[in-house]
Amino acid sequence: MGTDAADRADHWGKSSFDDIYDRPDPRAYFTRLAPLRYQIPHHAQPVFRALLADRARAHPGGPVTMVDLCCSYGINAALVNHDLTLRELYEHYTSPRTAELSLDELIAVDKEFYAGRRRADAVPVVGVDASPRAVGYAAAVGLLDTAFAANLETVPAGAALTEALAPAGLITVTGGLSYIGPRTFDTVLAPSGGRAWVAAFVVRPVDFRPVAAVLGRYGLVTRPSGAPHRQRRFTDPDERRRTLESLAAAGLDPAGREAEGYYHAVLHEARPPEDWDPSLSG
Repeated sequence: MGTDAADRADHWGKSSFDDIYDRPDPRAYFTRLAPLRYQIPHHAQPVFRALLADRARAHPGGPVTMVDLCCSYGINAALVNHDLTLRELYEHYTSPRTAELSLDELIAVDKEFYAGRRRADAVPVVGVDASPRAVGYAAAVGLLDTAFAANLETVPAGAALTEALAPAGLITVTGGLSYIGPRTFDTVLAPSGGRAWVAAFVVRPVDFRPVAAVLGRYGLVTRPSGAPHRQRRFTDPDERRRTLESLAAAGLDPAGREAEGYYHAVLHEARPPEDWDPSLSG
């Protein structure tokens, strides 16, 4: 996570979870987030599947490559490409049986676990995350077709990543807008020439307008979509207080949302104007 991104998160008081993204496997991730009812990948699962189908109808010619930003351990890839629910992933990674496995044993188990649940309509997934361990695990168990440990807020994309991004059809992110911003999206969109669609779940204290401005430079039209979704519980009263203060400063009403103890995220979709055709959906 770059300094600018860290400053954005600190500005509205988000608790740090850096420690669970630097483990060799996702057991700590699920164990830490389960009590907080982290759920945004659950809400994203049907949205991303529907958008992949819409993108394929709008631009026929093979499977749509999905680029998942801040992909961590490949959770979105697991849910999009496999007959699995987020609840099942929580149960799998927090079970006593899984806790006893060595890393090598867990990787072997997970290769079989995911292979047996692979969907016929699975799409290629390129994963990008600042944590080498997280993307390394996701690649090792087959969740990511191509994995890159890169902080695009601070470094440019190398030749291999640029090549992997070129066929992007859908760029996704769930909650990572706390840590990435316009610089990352500029880097990711450039190789595809603005042909990719974008689907970003943005926690409400985060201002998406600077990213939307970059998307606009590539000819993409951004629209918020639907009501906010619960992301997770606040970690403690201080995080809740800081977030409510940030929402008030931004002129956002927390009633029925953050006031109830949960972060909420809004889906923002971006497409070329000609692809905003109601006949594409459904």
